[in-house]
Amino acid sequence: MHTFDRQDCEQTGYGISLKGRVVVLCGSAIPAGQQGQLFFCTGGNGANPNPMGRTVFLVSLTTGEECRAYRSDVVGTLKPELLPEEAKLQLSQIRPSGALDLGTNEAQYSAYSFLQDGRYAAGVWLCSAKEAADYVAMQKDYQHRVLICDSDDFAVLEVVDGKQIFPDEQTMEDNGSSQEPGAGMRMS
Repeated sequence: MHTFDRQDCEQTGYGISLKGRVVVLCGSAIPAGQQGQLFFCTGGNGANPNPMGRTVFLVSLTTGEECRAYRSDVVGTLKPELLPEEAKLQLSQIRPSGALDLGTNEAQYSAYSFLQDGRYAAGVWLCSAKEAADYVAMQKDYQHRVLICDSDDFAVLEVVDGKQIFPDEQTMEDNGSSQEPGAGMRMS
């Protein structure tokens, strides 16, 4: 197993936001029962730039379990190109922070993230266009392809290598403020 350090990080220090990024933890700080150094940061007072608090909320990209650590335990944010494929598949299964409970809310979208070779894990259910946009924002720097489908399983948004390819710019302009599925889900 590869050991990640500062050279593997795109950003380090307290002046950066960790929320919505894959972070590297110091080997000595890995929470009990967890494996690996790679975690997705979902928030916490310690996740903000120049944080007032210390705690960061994390999801293990080895086990998918939620845990917490201290900001001082974070080496930095991992360079996206260094994220191993198995960690990408685990990342694809994380719903955005603040996503509505699927037990009491109806899913409106399904989201999929694909590796370069076409492999993917099961889809993730999302309850709103905002959740779909948040999912794409979480995934687009790390995944080769992200696909959002509506409840009828029709594609409404596709991002490849961090760039939106469907709907294209012309279609977005033609639809303007239309209420079509996917309207308002434009990614930058």
